Amino acid sequence: MKLLRATHLGMCFGVRDAIALAKAEAARQPLTILGELVHNETVLADLRARGIRFASQPATAETDTVMVTAHGASEAAKTRARERGLHVLEATCPLVHVAHRAVQMLVRDGWHPIIIGQRDHVEVRGLTEDLAECDIVLTEADLTALRERPRFGIAAQTTQPIERVRQIVALIRTRFPRSEVRFVDTVCQPTKQRQSAAEELARQCDVVVVIGGAHSNNTRELVATCARFCPRVHHVQGPGDLRPEWFSDAETVGLTAGTSTPDSVIEEVAQNLHRMETSPWQQEQHALANAA
Repeated sequence: MKLLRATHLGMCFGVRDAIALAKAEAARQPLTILGELVHNETVLADLRARGIRFASQPATAETDTVMVTAHGASEAAKTRARERGLHVLEATCPLVHVAHRAVQMLVRDGWHPIIIGQRDHVEVRGLTEDLAECDIVLTEADLTALRERPRFGIAAQTTQPIERVRQIVALIRTRFPRSEVRFVDTVCQPTKQRQSAAEELARQCDVVVVIGGAHSNNTRELVATCARFCPRVHHVQGPGDLRPEWFSDAETVGLTAGTSTPDSVIEEVAQNLHRMETSPWQQEQHALANAA
């Protein structure tokens, strides 16, 4: 069994910086993070072990200092926290800040904002909560709720696949031929690289393993992308989720990971795959497959 890794996989710089900031601050003072810093249970467990607390909203924070997650937050949300007397730190990814500024500029210049993304995702809430009005779309069906405007300004959640975003933009142009449409590409480069690398990987493999948190949007998108080009794709959170039967007749297995997956977890999964390759059960399965 040959193991291939995607050319781009695992943690992006925004997540690494957010984790480093949280650890540094927690070493100096009690800290509460508002929401999940990243959508990865291994990372969150490590932060809890360092004494970091988590709260869904400022009202339930048990420390004087709170931290906004890598996904960002609206100015309104940060103001509410400060009004409670809390010191607010930001671990927002710089590329999420870029998306915020892009949306603000569209609104300032008179474009009606459309955000392509998951309506209830924390990043999308951060992008839209400060806006007087906006539309959030993700599928072709969502476009039926849009009403015609003279000017549409479109941006996207940073972890959306760029192909989907471009498809939605094209559909909006088709649906509203009399409207002026401006699209600002806010999909982050790490997402684009991992999506492209996942497609390239899946085309070469019999099985693909995607590592990432169960609630990680970018990991689920990697799973969906791989499934378009490889019929056997498995989403795991860690090495314990692997099942030998997934690889019984596989010649080539691909490995990729979401942007909040630690390097250590990727290595543990890879090591488990190598152990499975050399196990007596696996060798017997290969022999049976070859005999057939």
